[in-house]
Amino acid sequence: MFANFQNLVIQTSEVKINLVKGGEGYPILLLHGYPQTHVMWHKIASQLAEHFTVIIPDLRGYGDSDKPVGMANHYNYSKRVMAQDQIEVMTQLGYDQFYLIGHDRGGRVAHRLTLDYPNKVKKLALLDIAPTYQMYTETDQEFATAYYHWFFLIQPFPFPETLINQNPDFFLIHCLESWSKNDHPFTSEAMREYLRCFRDPKTVHGTCEDYRASASIDLEHDRTDMDKKIECPVLVLWGNKGVIEKKYDVINSWKQRAINVQGQALNCGHFLPEESPEDTYQSIQAFLHIDILPH
Repeated sequence: MFANFQNLVIQTSEVKINLVKGGEGYPILLLHGYPQTHVMWHKIASQLAEHFTVIIPDLRGYGDSDKPVGMANHYNYSKRVMAQDQIEVMTQLGYDQFYLIGHDRGGRVAHRLTLDYPNKVKKLALLDIAPTYQMYTETDQEFATAYYHWFFLIQPFPFPETLINQNPDFFLIHCLESWSKNDHPFTSEAMREYLRCFRDPKTVHGTCEDYRASASIDLEHDRTDMDKKIECPVLVLWGNKGVIEKKYDVINSWKQRAINVQGQALNCGHFLPEESPEDTYQSIQAFLHIDILPH
């Protein structure tokens, strides 16, 4: 799935982060979402690698990166700590500044990373999310029904872990199929990887901790930084067949959190890079002002 990419494992101050790296040019960091791994970018990675050095890690708790046991206050799965992982990865690879793209949970890590390290991120793209604080504080029945997992996964250990581990394949496939809206977006190779990783009870625990942190320590960090805005240019993309389209004025939501925001809806559900890879790639390319020469 990642021809001409090399697999690396970077030891940060706290965890080992698994990643693939390929291409040449200005560095671009791609962060995946739940319940996936770095593999979710495989349909657009090679195109991006024609113009960038592309770094695609597994977040802590996911894929083949380390999955520490969660702390009582979930701090070690806070978006602040998960962002620090990625800063250390990029520093060790020799990149002081970079473009950043995050989907779903990776978008929330990217949001925090850009607030905490504003001089590191030259441009930011966020895929199919509204701000976490807004989504929790404006919750209603429609949102809670569609985003039931936000409230299930945050329940205290070991309740959600125990239930998911009884049939992780069923849970993962249900999430992927119900949140996607276009036909057959997941390749067999990608699905095998998602299933392999999600069958690990440590992954189930790590991913639950990610959500527990978002409903606790992350909200504290968000309240503290409510007046702080992202300074770099921001692109927001979302699926026009999903909940984000239905529930939020996405551009205006992010204008409350960033100075310079643009974006659009794509014709798909939640998983933009797999459901609508060409439109996702073209939107990112236009935002980054890369001149594509004809082959």
